[in-house]
Parts: sequence; C-alpha cells; structure tokens
Amino acid sequence: METFLFQATVYLTAAVVAVPLAARLGLGSVLGYLAAGILIGPVLGLVGSETQDLQHFAEFGVVMMLFLIGLELEPRAVWKMRHRLIGLGGAQIMITMALVGGAGLALGLAPGEAIAVAMIFSLSSTAIVLQTLNEKRLMQTAGGRSSFSVLLMQDIAVIPMLALMPLLAVGQVGGAPDPGGSLPSGAETTPAAQVEAAMLLVDRLPAWGVTLLTLAAIAGIILLGIFGTRPLFRFVHRARLRELYVALALLIVIAIAFVMTLLGLSPALGTFLAGVVLANSEFRHELESDIEPFKGLLLGLFFITVGAGISVPLLLENPGFVLGLALGLMIVKGLVLYALALIFKLKPTDRWLFTLGLAQAGEFGFVLSSFALQTGVLGMALGEILLLVIAMSMLLTPLFFILFEQISKRLSDDDGPALPHDEIDHTAPIIIAGIGRFGQVVNRMLQLAGFETVVLDHDLDTIQLMRKFGFKGFFGDPTRPELLLAAGLHDARVLVATMDQPAQVTALVRYARKERPDIHIIARAYDRNHVYELYRAGADDIVREVFDSSLRAGRYVLENIGLSEFEAAEMEKAFYQIDRSALRELAELWKPGVPIAKNDDYMERARALDTELESVLSAKYDELRRRRQDDDDDEDFEADDHRRADPNVA
Repeated sequence: METFLFQATVYLTAAVVAVPLAARLGLGSVLGYLAAGILIGPVLGLVGSETQDLQHFAEFGVVMMLFLIGLELEPRAVWKMRHRLIGLGGAQIMITMALVGGAGLALGLAPGEAIAVAMIFSLSSTAIVLQTLNEKRLMQTAGGRSSFSVLLMQDIAVIPMLALMPLLAVGQVGGAPDPGGSLPSGAETTPAAQVEAAMLLVDRLPAWGVTLLTLAAIAGIILLGIFGTRPLFRFVHRARLRELYVALALLIVIAIAFVMTLLGLSPALGTFLAGVVLANSEFRHELESDIEPFKGLLLGLFFITVGAGISVPLLLENPGFVLGLALGLMIVKGLVLYALALIFKLKPTDRWLFTLGLAQAGEFGFVLSSFALQTGVLGMALGEILLLVIAMSMLLTPLFFILFEQISKRLSDDDGPALPHDEIDHTAPIIIAGIGRFGQVVNRMLQLAGFETVVLDHDLDTIQLMRKFGFKGFFGDPTRPELLLAAGLHDARVLVATMDQPAQVTALVRYARKERPDIHIIARAYDRNHVYELYRAGADDIVREVFDSSLRAGRYVLENIGLSEFEAAEMEKAFYQIDRSALRELAELWKPGVPIAKNDDYMERARALDTELESVLSAKYDELRRRRQDDDDDEDFEADDHRRADPNVA
C-alpha cells in the first residue's frame, strides 16, 4: 500500500509541476507530460519497471478519447468521411509500409522482420495528435479532419496487423506461442483464467465463426446504443446519485472495450463505434462530462509512462543512431503525408498540419512491438531499438506542432497565387468590411432600411454565395489601402469593420482613422483586450461580438426567476450602461503589451468598479421591488374603495 501511495504521489507531483510549466512556455501539455516522465524515470530514477504495467492501464485513456470523439460525430458524418478514411488513410498506411519495409530489407532485416517493422512504423500517435489538435482548436480545420480520418483508419488497421503478426514468426527465432495450450494447473477457476479460456475459445473458432462473432458483437453494440441506454439511464436516474451516472458511463466504455478485446479487436475502435451510435442520444452531454476527467488523467498518465520508459543506457550508447532513425522515420512519413496532401488538394496551412502532425510513430506501435516480441517475430535487441525510436518520435511531435505554428503564420490559406481582387464600380455612404455571420446581419438590416452599402470580404466563396442571394459584394482584402480608396473611403460617412481576425480589424480601424479623421467607425471586438486596442486605434463605436447576446440571455433568466419583462429590461439596461462606462474608464489605464494581471492601476480600478457595479445593481433591484410593492398597494387601495362604494361587491 505504501509503495502504491508513493508512486501515485510521484506521478501526480511530476504532472502538476511539469505540465503548467510547459503550457506557460507554449509547448503544450503533451510535451509537459513526456518531460515529467523523463524526469521521474531516467533522470531521477524514482520509478522503475512498474511503468510498463502502468502503461497498459493508461492506454485506456486512448479508448476513452475515441469514445468521446465518436460522441461528437453523427453516423452521417462518418459516412461522409469514407473517401478520406479509405483513400487517404489506406494510402498512407500502404505507401509508408512499402517504403519502411524496403528500407528494412536494405539494412539487412529478414522479410518477416521488415514487414513487422513497417507495420509498427506506419501507425501514428492517436493520443498525442488528437489531444494536441483539441488543445489548439485545430480539429475542425481541413487538416485536422484529414488527420483524424487517417488516425481512425490506422486504428482499424491494427486489427489485421495483429492477426498477421504470428504468421510472420514462421522461420523466426523463438516461434509463436501455441494457441492451443492448456491453462496452468490449479488456475482454471480464477476470473483471469476464465477470461483466458474464453479468448482461447475464440482463437480456436474457424474463420467464419470469428467473423460471425465479430458481426454479432458490433450489432450488439449498435443495438445497445439505440435501445439499451435509455432504460439504463432511467433506471440509474431513479437513485438520484451523481456517482451512479459516472459509474454507468464508465461501465459502458469498459464493457465494450472488454468485449472487443475478447474478440481480438481494437477496443478503441469498438468504443468509437459506440460513441457514434450515441451521438444523437439525449445522454450525450451527460456521458461527455462524466468521461472527460478520466480521459484526461489517463492520457496524461500514458504520456508520463512513455517518457519514464525511455531506455537511457541504450540511447547513450547510440544517441546519433537512435535519433537518426527517429528523424529518418519522420522524414519518410512526412514526405508520404505531404504527397497525399497535395493529391487530396489540401490548402498549404492544412497540408503542413497534416504532414507535421502525423509524422511520428504511435502508441499502437508499442502494442505491436510487444506482440512481435512475444510471438518471436523480432529479437529482443531490435525490439528495444524500435521502442526507443517510437518514444523519441513521440517526444519530437510537440516540437513539430510548434514548427507548424511558425509555418502557418507565414502562409496564406490559398492553394496558389493570390486571386486578383474585384474591380469596384460602386460606392456608397456605408462601407462594410467583412461579411461573415456578424457582417451579414448588419448589412441586411441596413439594406432593408433602404440604405446603400459597399461590402468587401477576402473570402471568395462567401462573396459568391451573397451574389446568389441577390446581394452585391466585392472580393478583396479590406485592409488593403487601394481597395478601401476604390470603395469610396474618402467620401463614405460610416465604416463598419466586422472581420473575423481581430488583428485585421485593428489594422483597418487604425488606417481608416489616419486617412479620414472625420469618418464614423464601428468595429467588432473579440474581447476586452481587443476593445482597448480598437479604442486606441480610433474606433467610435465598439461592439463586443457576444456581449449583447449575453445580456439578452441574462434578461431571459431574470424574466424566468420572478422579474417582470419591464424589470428585467431595466436591470439589463442598468448593467449595460455601467459596464460601458467602466470599459471607457479602464481603456485609459490599459497598457499595450502588458498583461492585465500585471497592470496594478488597472486591477485596482477594475476591483473598485466591480464593487460599484454590484452596489448600483443591488440598489436598482431594491428600487424595482419597492416600485412593485407600491403598485400592489395602490391596486389594493383601489379595490377597497370600489368595495366601499358598491355594497353589492363581496
């Protein structure tokens, strides 16, 4: 017990210290976890061989992650991915295997060894890539979706790879273990022995029997998701205990993973399928909130064990060789990925995300390597080198994402040369720069009110869609001076800057104010910091993109907890006026480039203004309550007068 508590303390302390430091340095949580593992393992020697057993447990975080991803996807969305799933993912696996296998043969590996190494290195890290994509909010980009398609195809490919691995042991030293062996004497009644017996029974089935059993398991998962979860949740709901919801969520994931493992299939694939089935369920958000903490903790633990399991003696013996193999692998995979990105016509930024994100080996490589060692396909020396190369490539991956961020800053999202902007043949008193969700509402309201506008946007698809609906717009970058001048900046009365990128809005406002000190500028702000930037740049009216909608939501809440519509509107109006006044005052104290938390004058005044806001709103609420009480008293008095005047009134 003491040993377990000591290990738990070591792992958790390493994570709590290393990960925030890595996040503050902009390196991401994955590199922080890996660094924590290296620190407590090879460097300080606080953990030992138990990390291998712990890693098998921590790999369940990958299973939970795929379940959560499945919850985000509807079956229709998966069907739409079929071309990328098979074409992009399948091509990546086959081409990478061919190149790596050929290199292995050239280096003197036996054919069976070369194929095994090719299968191991063809896989990428689902855990690292998806965790990083989610952290950096890149999952919804074309590069992120393409990466997910390849990772999902790789998880599916693990199944035939595991089935093929024992066949490669023919002629290799050690040979594969006999699947028909009997259980150890005296162990037949233990749960572990019963599970092993069940797995042996599945192994002894003919091919058609295994196929039928697999289809039955998949059908069972789908039917359970469609018809079984609702009664289960209703049954648990009657207990009204929060912990039972968590227990049920874990039961669904663990039970499906166990069934898939029993059949020799990928548990991650099974739980992903279950997640897709439950994507339209009313319990989807409940499942997400229950599973998310376990997923994050187990994934972090998995990355720590990867770092702790690095063989430092072997690395120190051949540092150049091991690092060269890791970089060589990533270069080969990168070339394959980049070529496929070109073939599938990904934009430059997405192309680099796809290439740099998937160039590493992955956690399923550890699984295949261990299985290859058990079945005698690979020798111990080669197996250790492979494990070290996999770990090194995973360690390098966060650095590749940092490289991607630097590249993406210098690239446009266009596939080729910049398209020439439209020739502007129309001017109007109002210029609207940016016609996304925000700008569309502004433009439509103005045009329906009878005012002419000139619309500029750098998204050609958006402009073309506008034209289909009968609205005129011009394609081009609104921040380019010649485009603004052609749109009539010198004669316009109002400029509305509503682009999605805060930096572009600020640049446009600054330029327009310099050119036309008298023009009225209305600008869309992303957050408070952006408000202050626009204030300094010269905007007249600044609209925070979610502020008004948040006020409206707050008013609805007030109306539904007892306030009348008038009272809720008065509270909304009071909050708006006070907050707007406070924002103007704080804008004078804001300092560009200085974090708000380190601006002492700003923080002191902000705290004072919050106190004033609370005091004013409280006074306003008391005033509204007194007014309501007075109105009620007046109504009672009028009713009494009526009763006194008419003796027939009861």
